[in-house]
Formats: sequence, structure tokens, C-alpha cells
Amino acid sequence: MAMADPTSARRLQRAVWVLLQTIALLAMLALACAWPIATARADGDPASDVLVTQHLFLPQDAASPPRQQAQLAALLQEATRSGYPIRVALIASAADLGSVTELWRQPQTYAQFLGQELALVYRGPLLVVMPDGFGTYHLNSRAAAQRSSLTAPSPDRGLAAAAIPAIRALAAASGHPLSLPAVNATNASAGSNTIAWIAFAIGTILVALAWGASFRARPIRAPRSPTTSA
Repeated sequence: MAMADPTSARRLQRAVWVLLQTIALLAMLALACAWPIATARADGDPASDVLVTQHLFLPQDAASPPRQQAQLAALLQEATRSGYPIRVALIASAADLGSVTELWRQPQTYAQFLGQELALVYRGPLLVVMPDGFGTYHLNSRAAAQRSSLTAPSPDRGLAAAAIPAIRALAAASGHPLSLPAVNATNASAGSNTIAWIAFAIGTILVALAWGASFRARPIRAPRSPTTSA
């Protein structure tokens, strides 16, 4: 009976080892990408985590077109440059409130709650946008008086479309008039895919490193010729 080729056996063993290592790396990458979302959803108030370091809380279920998202982000950057660094939370559903869902459809109550959550790191103006209206916190008297005159969100336009004129109205009332930023639709769409491309690139690099490490760790050796006795 013919004996198995030791070289083929080693190659098969190495291929299986590389495959298992690649699967493990991809699983770790998937967990790393999903971790921030899972953490935010499990937290008592996801918006408070995001707004600690960012100007905008924009959940996935807000369903805002990329152009509106880009215009809203550009407007917030312009507000910061002009001396009016306002932070905005778009709350499209009760799920966006984490464990404080009892504040759903209570934008002003939630704005006060959110403002207190951020008090240790941020004490500037805050705007909350829900389908039934707006909530504000830390506004001066002139800006606070503008809240009742803000145009309510329209179901067919979305929360981002309502947030843009609201931000401009509050900023103007505080002495910081803002122009409406022009956003290129192509750039807006491309920007929305940046995170996905970064994750793909990291995964590709990790897989390449795994393959390279496997070949260095297990070099192929030629089988020794059997010795024959004289």
C-alpha cells in the first residue's frame, strides 16, 4: 500500500491552520466594528455617549439622505467656527433613547435630561429634534424664545431637514447668523461609505499579515531521500 506523501500532509496541515487563523481574525474584526453600536444600544442614553465628543447624534433610523447629513454636519462645523458650538440629537424612535424610552415624544423633557447628562463635559446650547417637535437646553433668553416658532418636523422630509433651519434660527437669535453650506452630492455619498471602506481595508491587511506569518512560521521542507543500505 502506498504511503502518504509527507510534503502533501504538511501542506494540508498548514492550509487548515491558515484558514482557522483567518476566520479568527475576521471574527475579531467583526466584533470590533460592532462593539461601538452594541455599547451605544445597551447604554441608558446613547446620545449622551456620542455628544461627549461629537456635535451630532444621528441614529441609523433617522433615514436622512446623505446630502442632508453632510449639510447638517457642515452647518454644525460652521456654527463652531462662528462661536456658537451647538450640539444636536436627532431622535427618530423610542429605541434611540436606550433605557429612557419613557421620554419618547417629550423633546423638551429629554433635552433637559440630556443636558444634565452632558453637564460634566459640555454646557453649551443643545437641540433635540423628535418627530413631534424640538427641545432645547442651555440657551440664552433670546434663543429660547425662538423655540416655539421653529417649524415642526415634516414626516416626508425627515429630522435632519427640520434641524438645519432650527439651528440657523437659534444661532441668529444668539447673534451668530449662519449661511447654508453648499454640499456636493457626490462627495456626500462618498463620505457616507468611508467607514465601510476603512473596515474592509483593515480586514484585508489582517488577512494578508496572517498568511505572511503562516508561511514564515511553517516553511516548506523537501522530504529527505530514504537511505538505502549497501
